Amino acid sequence: MSEGLRTSVVGAGAWGTALALVLDDRGHRVRLWSFEHEITESIRKARVNPYLAGVTLPETLDATSELAEALDGAELVVSVSPSQKVRSVMSGAARYLDPEAILVSASKGIEKGTLRRMDEVLSEELGEDIQDRFCVLSGPSFADEVAKRAPTAVVVASREEEVANRVQAAFQTPWFRPYTNNDVVGVELAGAMKNVMALAAGMAAGLGHSHNTTAALITRGLAEMTRLGVALGARAATFYGLAGMGDLVLTCTGSLSRNRTVGYRLGQGEDLETILSDMRAVAEGVKTASGLRELADRFDVEIPITEQVCAIIEEGKPPAEALHALMMRDPKPETWS
Repeated sequence: MSEGLRTSVVGAGAWGTALALVLDDRGHRVRLWSFEHEITESIRKARVNPYLAGVTLPETLDATSELAEALDGAELVVSVSPSQKVRSVMSGAARYLDPEAILVSASKGIEKGTLRRMDEVLSEELGEDIQDRFCVLSGPSFADEVAKRAPTAVVVASREEEVANRVQAAFQTPWFRPYTNNDVVGVELAGAMKNVMALAAGMAAGLGHSHNTTAALITRGLAEMTRLGVALGARAATFYGLAGMGDLVLTCTGSLSRNRTVGYRLGQGEDLETILSDMRAVAEGVKTASGLRELADRFDVEIPITEQVCAIIEEGKPPAEALHALMMRDPKPETWS
């Protein structure tokens, strides 16, 4: 993939803006699309995106609220809207996409209702042949740290090796290192499931528990993620890598994790509706949890942590009771299946 590509990032939240900065650092011509006109104007006039406070955006980074303008001539398109908005945004973008453009999905979640992964949503809206030039980007990467050039490693997964290699080359900088993978299903599911585990870890912290509890949730959460992922066609090894263990550790322990923050406040006794109304950014795990539970029921897979998170979010179960229920499940040997 040549230098100076025309690239479009569809979604100007913190993560989309951080990825736009990586592409700009790499020397590509970047246009960032925002649904919110005030965000576009802030980027154009003040070189600041309120979603990414404290970061000055370069003059070379363009912004627009018109999909036609954003996608005009784009050779590489990054879809990074919140997972529940990907379908509506990209269905509107379909008519403007170059038929040869490579599409990178960087949204993490399961679509509520349909239970579709993001690659499935995009195939339905853009056509099955999109998979020939599709890649998913995931891994342990807080937007704020990426924007400030903290050394970061991620994974790019595609069913086509050449596509993964091209996207890897397009994103690699001295501080942003992508690794390739061909397990699209595993990388997609790991990115969705770790957010639910981060909610649980935050709740435990909000209840006043510390390192022992977090370590237990991370380890058993990884077992749960792997179990469901394999049942859905993913490779177990994917969950031991950047998209799985790497992102799980980050979101369960990092103070910048939106999902952990929501969980922490729930553990402190706050109401979910109040918490979400205070947040401008999206905590994907809140809407992903119920979808994962439905998938687990469909495939007869046991996911006790996710089930308790759902009970807290949907039924108002006190987090302390949920943790007690997890600890008092029937005794069993430690297994990874």
